[in-house]
Amino acid sequence: MNIPAELKYTTSHEWVRVEADGTVAVGITEFAQDALGDIVFVDLPKVGSQLEAGKDCAVVESVKAAGDIYAPLSGEVVAINEEVKDAPESINSAAFNAWLFKLKPANAADIDGLLSAEAYAQNIG
Repeated sequence: MNIPAELKYTTSHEWVRVEADGTVAVGITEFAQDALGDIVFVDLPKVGSQLEAGKDCAVVESVKAAGDIYAPLSGEVVAINEEVKDAPESINSAAFNAWLFKLKPANAADIDGLLSAEAYAQNIG
């Protein structure tokens, strides 16, 4: 299974990529999309929303289940991926390219508390 080393991860299967401007892109891992199956719908948070780390903030629905997406960090939503909203199946073909939303972290140091690729690999066994 593909687990890019440059990303950070959560135990609830979200990935986090730090962008050049200090924001973070958030998506779901290959493991999560594989477990969900064919994704048919995403409900993303609104731009400007304040998210709290560990709280549900979005939903991904597949033909067999719906899964909550949890905020990996506290902060403000600064962008959503309209392309994923319009074509949710893109998550199945490229989970690590299909970011869901971007967040301006309330505390950038919290990123260090997320899982490394190695730790995430151990988490999913």
